[in-house]
Amino acid sequence: MTASEPDPPFLLRRADALTTGYDDAELARMVRRGELRRLQRGTYAHSPAELPTDAVARYRLTVLATIPGLRSPAAVSHLSAAVLHGLPVWGVPLDRVHVTRRPPANGSGSTRLHQHVGRVPAHHLTVVDGLVTTSVARTVVDVARSAPFESAVVLADRALRAGGSTRQDLLDCLATMGRVPGIRAAARVVDFADPLSESVGESRSRVLIHRLGLAAPDLQVRARRRDGSVMARCDFGWEEHRTLGEFDGRVKYGRLLQPGQEPGEVVFQEKRREDELRDHCWQVARWTWDDLDRPRVLGDRLLRAFARGRR
Repeated sequence: MTASEPDPPFLLRRADALTTGYDDAELARMVRRGELRRLQRGTYAHSPAELPTDAVARYRLTVLATIPGLRSPAAVSHLSAAVLHGLPVWGVPLDRVHVTRRPPANGSGSTRLHQHVGRVPAHHLTVVDGLVTTSVARTVVDVARSAPFESAVVLADRALRAGGSTRQDLLDCLATMGRVPGIRAAARVVDFADPLSESVGESRSRVLIHRLGLAAPDLQVRARRRDGSVMARCDFGWEEHRTLGEFDGRVKYGRLLQPGQEPGEVVFQEKRREDELRDHCWQVARWTWDDLDRPRVLGDRLLRAFARGRR
């Protein structure tokens, strides 16, 4: 099931190297000297110093190196397909390459390959980077069947927001797959997913708010002045509590920075914006990455804001 397309130029396969005059001893010496980096058994990468340092980017190279060397056809699936599609993978191990083979293959695993077995209709397949890969919708559902809820929501939110899939695509995929293991968990993720969530941090925040038993917020809320003009657009809002919520990932301030502007100016503008919101009787609660790992801290912060908003 792999598509016929040349390997990326940075890849060197042992079989190809041997046909051009290399031998195993020379390949081993090149690895020791740092001229090659062993990605998988029998697959190397040129110019290791230029390889990405990001774990997800390195994992993508591992997928590209592994699939063409498989002895029997397989489709890239689950987390591996998510990485090829450019979807965020958060809170999940990227230790093995995931593939799906049709029955009567048996599910098996090794230190480098996780083989799933399942029926994959043709319309659940596409080609990414020359490899047969599950579609975005099928990938979201497969991950949602097997990954923790929070990790699956992060991925599903991005798939919907980026336009790689629609909610109807996901529902159709669920219906097509029928009563397979994990399908109820996947349906829960699809029901919860929201294309208005703009980042991993916002998706994780939604899950945490849900787990705390708090009311679901509106997303990307526009707070308006009395004349109808927009004061601010905030990540979360609870109109009934006159409370707005902001997830403060570092990237947010970088995104707000204008050419020639100092970071301190952005922070000052944000403070002025928050002062104006409070002048209009809005409470503002902010939290960071660290707070997402401290549920009670965030829950208490929001409850205090809700209480102030009701006064």
